[in-house]
Amino acid sequence: MDQKTVPRHVLIFPLPFQGPVNSMFKLAELLCLSGLHVTFLVTHHIHTLLLKYSNIQSRFDAYPRFRLQTISDGLPDDHPRSGDQRMEMFDSLKINTKILFKELLTSGRLNSDSRRPVTCIIADGIMGYTCDVANDVGLPIIYVRTISAACLWVFFCLPKLIESGELPFAVDDDLDTPIMSIPGVEGFFRRRDLPMFCRSGNLADPNLNLYLPEVKENPRAHGLILNTFDDLEGPMLDQIRAFCPNLYTIGPLHSHLKYKLAGQSLSPLPSTNSLWKEDMSCITWLDSQPPNSVLYVSFGSLAVMTMEQYMEFWYGLVNSGSRFLWVIRPDSLTSDPTEIPLELSKSTEERGYIVRWAPQEEVLAHGAVGGFLTHSGWNSTLESVIEGVPMICWPYFLDQQVNSRFVGEVWKLGLDMKDTCDRVIVEKTVRELMEDRKDEFRKSADEMAKFAKQCLMEGGSSYGNLERLVKDIKAM
Repeated sequence: MDQKTVPRHVLIFPLPFQGPVNSMFKLAELLCLSGLHVTFLVTHHIHTLLLKYSNIQSRFDAYPRFRLQTISDGLPDDHPRSGDQRMEMFDSLKINTKILFKELLTSGRLNSDSRRPVTCIIADGIMGYTCDVANDVGLPIIYVRTISAACLWVFFCLPKLIESGELPFAVDDDLDTPIMSIPGVEGFFRRRDLPMFCRSGNLADPNLNLYLPEVKENPRAHGLILNTFDDLEGPMLDQIRAFCPNLYTIGPLHSHLKYKLAGQSLSPLPSTNSLWKEDMSCITWLDSQPPNSVLYVSFGSLAVMTMEQYMEFWYGLVNSGSRFLWVIRPDSLTSDPTEIPLELSKSTEERGYIVRWAPQEEVLAHGAVGGFLTHSGWNSTLESVIEGVPMICWPYFLDQQVNSRFVGEVWKLGLDMKDTCDRVIVEKTVRELMEDRKDEFRKSADEMAKFAKQCLMEGGSSYGNLERLVKDIKAM
C-alpha cells in the first residue's frame, strides 16, 4: 500500500492508573473516528486488569484502526502500585520503561504494510521521559493531562510557593491561611486547598518533587491536551497559556465521544473499565424514586476511610432525611465493618440503597438524582458538571483538594466539606444541598451544564479544538 495514502499513526501512552487510562480510551476513540491509526500503550499490569474486568476487546472491535500494545513497568506482578508504594512505580517507569519505550518505537513492530510507523506520540505530561525518547527518535510529542487546569496551574506555581516561603508549612499550622503567590487564585485559595502532599512540611517529600518540574516539563511538548472546557476554567487556562500557548481543551471527553458517535449515527458502545462489577440494580431502585430526590454517594476507585469515618457518614446521611444511593467498594474501609446499629439498617432500608460499584455516568444522568457527594476526582467532577448535578465535595488526595475549592467557591456548583468528617456536619451539608439551597445550586449547575454541552457542538470551543488537534496531527 502507498504509505502516502495510509492514515497518520498516533501512539497514546497514558499514566498507568484507572482515571487517566479511562480518559485516554475516550481520546483514542475520538481519534479513530477522525480517521487516524491509534496504538494504545498500557503496562502489562493495566492490561491484565482490563482483560479481567472490562470489555475492552469487544469495545474496540468496532475500530479496525485501533491496536492495544503492552509494555513492562519494570515492577514484579505482586507490587501494589498504589498508596505509599506509588512512587516506586514512577521511579521504575523512568528507569526501566524508558529504555523499552525507545526500543519499541525503533523496532518496527508498530508498523506494517497497512500501518505506517508512528508519526506522533501523545503521552501523559508527568512522564517526562517520553519527551526525551521522542526527541531522541525524532518524533513530535503532545502531552496530555487528565487533571483539572486549576490543579495543573497550582503545580506550575510550586517553585513560586517555595520561593515566597509559603511552602513548606508545619502540619499543625493554620490551614485557613490565604495563599498569595499563585496568580489568579488570590482572595479565595487557602493552605487547605493545596494538594494534600503540600501539608507534609517537607521539601524533600517525593510527591512534591514529582510535580515540582511541571512548569518546565509541560512546555517541552508540541502542545498540551486538557480534559476541560473554556467556559469552566477560562482564567486558569489563560495562566497556563503563558507557558504552553498551544492548548487543546477538548473536554468533557466522555460527552465529546457521545456527541461524535451520535453525529456519525453510531451508538455509544457499552464501555466499562471499572475494577468491580457494576451493580445495575441501583438503576431499577432509582427508577422508583421521585425526581431530584436522591443523593448519590461515591468516593471513586482509590479513596479509603476508617470505620469511624464510615459510621459518621452513615449517621449523617440517615439523619439528613434524604434518600441516598451509596457506593461502598469492597476495599474502601481500612478495617472490617462492626455490627451495624439497628436504626441505621432500618433507615437505610426505608430510603437508602448500597452497592459495591455503580455505573456512574448512568446514575448521574438519572432524573431521580439531585446531588452527588464525591471525592472530587476530575472525571467525577466533569461527569457531574455535564449532567447539571450539584456536588458536596469530600476530597481525598492530589488534585481533589483544588477541585473541591473551585466547585464551592468559584463555580458555585456545591459545597466543599474537606477536612471534616462529623455526622452533624454531614447532615447539615446534605440538608443544605438537597433542601435549603436546592434551587440555587440547581440553577448554577443547569447553567454550567448548558455551557458544557454547547462547547461540544459545531462552533463550540472543545469541538473546534479537537478538529485543530486532528488537523495538526495529520500535518505532522
